[in-house]
Amino acid sequence: MSVKVLIPTTLQKFTNDQATIECTANNVAELLDSLEKSCPGIKGRLCDDEGKPRRFLNFYVNSEDIRFLEGTNTALQDGDEVSIVPAVAGG
Repeated sequence: MSVKVLIPTTLQKFTNDQATIECTANNVAELLDSLEKSCPGIKGRLCDDEGKPRRFLNFYVNSEDIRFLEGTNTALQDGDEVSIVPAVAGG
C-alpha cells in the first residue's frame, strides 16, 4: 500500500530535496522505519531516543493529528497522505 509523505523543507536534505516521498507502511511506526530505509538519517530527526515522534513535530494522517488518533499505531490505508509539520512557536 502506497502512502504519500509530505516532507518539511528543513528535512528535505535527507530526501534529495524532494518535498514528497512515497512509502509503503501499515501504520505510522512502520512509515517511520520505511522513511529511514529510503532516506538514511531522517528518523533521528523525527524521533527521540525511544523511537517516539519528537515533541516539536506534528504528524497528520489525512489532516488528522495522530496524537488524537492512535499515535504511531495509527493505521494507514493505500492513498493516505501523511504530513510532517514542525511546530511553530513565538510571541
